[in-house]
Parts: sequence; C-alpha cells; structure tokens
Amino acid sequence: MHLDVQDLRNFYYRNALGRAAQASLRRRLVEIWPEAQGQTVAGFGFAAPLLRPYLKDARRVIALMPGPQGVMPWPADMQNVSVLTEETLWPLETGHVDKLVMLHGLETSERAYDLLEEAWRVLGPGGKALFIVPNRAGLWSRRDRTPFGYGRPYSASQLETQLRKHQFLPERHVGALYQFPSGKRVWMKSAAMFEKVGRLMPGMVAGGAFMVEASKLVYPPKGKVARSKAKRQKVPQGVTAPVAGRVV
Repeated sequence: MHLDVQDLRNFYYRNALGRAAQASLRRRLVEIWPEAQGQTVAGFGFAAPLLRPYLKDARRVIALMPGPQGVMPWPADMQNVSVLTEETLWPLETGHVDKLVMLHGLETSERAYDLLEEAWRVLGPGGKALFIVPNRAGLWSRRDRTPFGYGRPYSASQLETQLRKHQFLPERHVGALYQFPSGKRVWMKSAAMFEKVGRLMPGMVAGGAFMVEASKLVYPPKGKVARSKAKRQKVPQGVTAPVAGRVV
C-alpha cells in the first residue's frame, strides 16, 4: 500500500531526518548519473526530491505519482512537472525515457509485476533505471517512523532476480542511508560520520537502502520459430497451368 503524499512531503521537506535522507540518496544518485544533458528523466513513486539536479540540463523531467499515493505540485519554484497517474498505465510514450528513478514505488506496490512491465515499456533502447528500495538487512526497514519502514524490503538478490525476470540487466548497486534512523540530536550530529564510514562497508549490509542500476534488455523471440510449408495450389479445371519460360 502506497504512503500518502502529505506524509512523504512532510518527511522529506519538513523533517530533519528526512532532509538528511534526501541528501544521502541524492548524493548517491548524482555519483551514478552525474548529468542528463538533453535526456528525458522520469521518476515514479516519490522520486521528486532526487530529480532536482536534472531540471537544468535535461530535455524533459517528469515526476509520476501514483493515484493511491496522491500528487503534489513540484518543484515549488518552477513550472510544475508532477503528474498523477495510474500505477501501471503511465502517460508516457513507449521507449521515450532515457533515465528512470523509482523511489517508494516498488516496495509499496500491490502490482509489482505490472509496474515493472510499465517501467520497461517507457524506457528507450539502452535506457537505464535506478530502483531504490529499503534494505531488508538494514535498520531503516525496521522503523515505521520513516517511509522506509513500510512495504516490502528487499535483499540484493531478491531485487536483482525480480528485475531479470522483466528483461532488466542489473549493472551495479550501491548503499545509502548509513546514519541511524532517528531524529534525536545525538544521532543527527553523528550522521555525517556514519555516512562517511558506511561507504567503506558493504552497502548491502550497512545501508538502510540500496540502489540497483539496471539497463533495459530487448530479447529476440524465445524458442524456435515454426516454419510452415507452403501449400501446393491446385489449378482449377479449364485453366492452363503456366509453362516455364513462356511469357503470356
């Protein structure tokens, strides 16, 4: 079940812990995709806080927010690019997205299979998607005071297996959210240290969330293509059969 857009907005924009989480996730995203010059960038779920770095240079940026979650205008200081959409029927043409970011979309979806099919559809040839999900082994997935404590957390192998079934090729994954999931002052002061040290540890163990970058694959038809033999046509009575080398 998707979280309410008001709760997500309050966490990421009006909460100290949420702003720190936004900074951690965005920093990792920019490391993976430093630019999107002339490209179409889309986000699904509540990916808006991470898309701002691409507003300047991308050809188009669109924030897709599912109906059960609700929508909010974004960005606040520019022309709105957020859209309320059905979870598995996005208002985007097939094969027109270069980069796709999914945050708080997959783990809370009750139709994950169809959602991944739609994500595959909108990506263009060679397009890449970044799936951000709660780490099953992390602390953030065990605390429901943050959005990462809702829905289904994943392990790295679980997510990669699911992506491969939908013709995505996982290429790399990184961890994020190494700080303790608490807004108490003592933990907030040590957040920078945890983030720095956490990057030196296995991300799938230490991080509260992990990001899997995957590219779109286009496979040829599976199995053998059956070839049927052409049927011999009978010549109706009264019609002369064609003679080789004769021009009529």
